[in-house]
Amino acid sequence: MDKWDLTVVGAGAAGCMAAITAAENGKNVLLIERNEKIGRKLMITGKGRCNVTNNRSDIEGLISSVPGNGKFLYSAFSEWMPSDTIEFFESAGVKLKTERGNRVFPVSDKASDIVDALNRLLKKNKVKTVHDRITDLKLSGFSERDAGGKKYKNSIEYLLGESGEKYFSENYLIATGGKSYPGTGSTGDGYELAKKCGHKITPVRPSLVALNTSDSFTGKCQGLTLKNTGFRLLENGKTIFSDIGELLFTHFGVSGPLVLSSSAHIRRMGEKDYEIILDLKPALDEKTLDNRICRDFSEFDNREFKNCLSKLLPKSIIPVIVELSGIDPDKKVNVITREERRKLVSLLKNFTIHIKSFRPVEEAIVCSGGVSVKEIDPKTMRSKITDNLFFAGEVIDVDAYTGGYNLQSAFATGHAAGEHI
Repeated sequence: MDKWDLTVVGAGAAGCMAAITAAENGKNVLLIERNEKIGRKLMITGKGRCNVTNNRSDIEGLISSVPGNGKFLYSAFSEWMPSDTIEFFESAGVKLKTERGNRVFPVSDKASDIVDALNRLLKKNKVKTVHDRITDLKLSGFSERDAGGKKYKNSIEYLLGESGEKYFSENYLIATGGKSYPGTGSTGDGYELAKKCGHKITPVRPSLVALNTSDSFTGKCQGLTLKNTGFRLLENGKTIFSDIGELLFTHFGVSGPLVLSSSAHIRRMGEKDYEIILDLKPALDEKTLDNRICRDFSEFDNREFKNCLSKLLPKSIIPVIVELSGIDPDKKVNVITREERRKLVSLLKNFTIHIKSFRPVEEAIVCSGGVSVKEIDPKTMRSKITDNLFFAGEVIDVDAYTGGYNLQSAFATGHAAGEHI
């Protein structure tokens, strides 16, 4: 029977980093992965290109990009910054590049290069990988650690695999991910294991996910992408997120980078009202926009209103704007009143979309919720309840914006755990 210094459950970004770091520090490490290959979710991140981190050097900026319990990561980020992630992979033979928004990708645009590098480092550091699914664990009773007198409710005696194998180890690390992209193996197993150890699981909900709307007009605009659009997310009428960028209309509602980032701020869906306010012409103030409309109307002097917005707006949204404006579609623009123009300007600057619900968690890039950060030591990632248990990655109740921040969080928490085993 093998006895390991550390057994890691889950061979994603966090689990691989923890296993490699601990092994580099001389630990005897076993890595357990339910899939046939490691890094299944890494292979699909960044649309198959793998946005490994965000190349920014200020820790406060990193934390502000993690709306879900970002302060918990202060110690982990202090020890492992994006520059460390970049050096880690480049020294492993992966050339990286920084693109718009400080997003970092392999020069090859192949996520497989990142996974291959992790595989090489696991083998180089003699981490043993087995393919099994952990279904249960055995706890032993009350534990008191060394001279410090730190008391724990319990410790793990062994993990039980679906294969029937028992895995004995000095320490255990759960890095099984959340519930997003269940096809990659993230089906919530880690939450169940944590609960068996006495941990509280903050309710899991989708984050970085598209949104269902209650407005029928979004379906009429299906396929339309708006770029350089002003965006505000309101919670009960108060702005909680704002930015300028890209939004996509879909058959169910809205998606795109702005929507995904804003969804991370929706914490009480179903309890509070959420609206998106778009500024379709953010570069123009209301007076300038009104002057622009007047010029267009002068050019199309004798045409109907419905046929006079082609220079101002994308084709597919024009019927929606005409309908919402309340102006008769067949009215000649040369008789449209100043008041009607004022309402049109207000509509273009405050185009309102009503949010109904999240898309399913299975469609989310990451999950919000998970193992409560109050029960984890933020410096070591060690459980405050179970003596020999650690956590890393998305299984923890931490979630960030798109742009490489979630993988940076996974690598940083994995490194912290691996360093402090």
